[in-house]
Amino acid sequence: MGMTIVQKILAKAAGKAAVKVGDVVEPAVNLAMSHENGALVINQFMDIYKGTNLEAKVFDPDKIVIIFDHRVPAESSKTATNQKKIREFVRKQGIGKFHDIRGDTGGICHQILPEYGYVRPGCVVVGTDSHTTSHGALGAFSFGIGATEMASVWALGVALNIEVPATIRVEVNGSFPKFVSPKDLILYLIGKITAEGANFKVIEFHGETIRNMSTSGRLTLCNMSVEAGATSGIVPADQETQRYLREEAGVTDKLDMVASDPDASYSEVIEIDVSELTPQIACPHTVDNVKPIREVAGKKIDQIVIGSCTNGRLDDLEIAAGILRGKKISQDVRMLVFPASAKIMTQALKKGVITDLVSAGAVAMNPGCGCCLGVHEGALGDGEVALSTTNRNFKGRMGNPKSEVYLCSPAVAAASAIKGEITDPTKGGI
Repeated sequence: MGMTIVQKILAKAAGKAAVKVGDVVEPAVNLAMSHENGALVINQFMDIYKGTNLEAKVFDPDKIVIIFDHRVPAESSKTATNQKKIREFVRKQGIGKFHDIRGDTGGICHQILPEYGYVRPGCVVVGTDSHTTSHGALGAFSFGIGATEMASVWALGVALNIEVPATIRVEVNGSFPKFVSPKDLILYLIGKITAEGANFKVIEFHGETIRNMSTSGRLTLCNMSVEAGATSGIVPADQETQRYLREEAGVTDKLDMVASDPDASYSEVIEIDVSELTPQIACPHTVDNVKPIREVAGKKIDQIVIGSCTNGRLDDLEIAAGILRGKKISQDVRMLVFPASAKIMTQALKKGVITDLVSAGAVAMNPGCGCCLGVHEGALGDGEVALSTTNRNFKGRMGNPKSEVYLCSPAVAAASAIKGEITDPTKGGI
């Protein structure tokens, strides 16, 4: 029996000829990422060396990347002190892949990793963030781990006790209708299989639609795979992967274009035709509470958020700006725009995208996670309703358990901003 992409990656990283679902392996890690929670990892890492004569030294400073993004700039003295602690650790350990709070190289971790070419096909990537699943978009096996697990990775360079996951194959074909996008596809899939439908499994994306999809769209799919319970999402590396890494990330070295065997075994095969897909909305308070937009159109909203690691890339901002250009958002709505990185912010400024959004009444925020996690910028008031291009809508996700969060695409967010209510951009009149 053949192997899936993830089985091949794990076998190679564990030094084995083959692995099967359920095997427990300890794969070598190619990239280990943390953000501000690196302060917790540092504590755990230093504990490993307590009572020994060993020097507390990371396994390979070139394979560790740390990015400040969740609370930037620092919103409290506690956060600022933790960030200071991480800076000191980074300098002492010689970690070069460090992205501080800067207007030229900063941004959200899940955008920085692909943007700087840190992620490559065939690699094992771990991160102390659940949306580390994003990087499967580039053909890597990428998954989230806790601070204790990351401390062991920093010390040993391997991920401990990893069970080889089963894989769900998703075949996607057809062409997206106007104003329907990868965000609508992943919301539809999560609604179809539920938040537990891919528990401890990998979602492997295939089909004509995926082959024609940009890396930006693939990042959206893999980013939200975790919302279906998946350990990771993954797209087979192909010509688009090469184009992105060569042309946009500046990668010049050889790429390991891993593909599943024709006779690989899958736990399930799901087929989707996007040709008839309509805009999808994830309603409070779970990401799998997904409905076609027609069922929630007209819902009044107070705040709109465009951005995040899910939909904060240049094409996302351009879609929103194209809808809002020359128009004004409703006086009853406030709109916050969070570009995913400093590079994207600069590109959007040069192309006039930010000007279009701000002229319409939006507030351009610094690149970062912002209000997505509910601890920094853009909290909601009691009883308020938000419509957001982010990835989670759990109760209290935007800082207030007495509020509601709906999830959508950039096109839906922009169209809804004009009317102050959930609006279908495919119906015209915007």
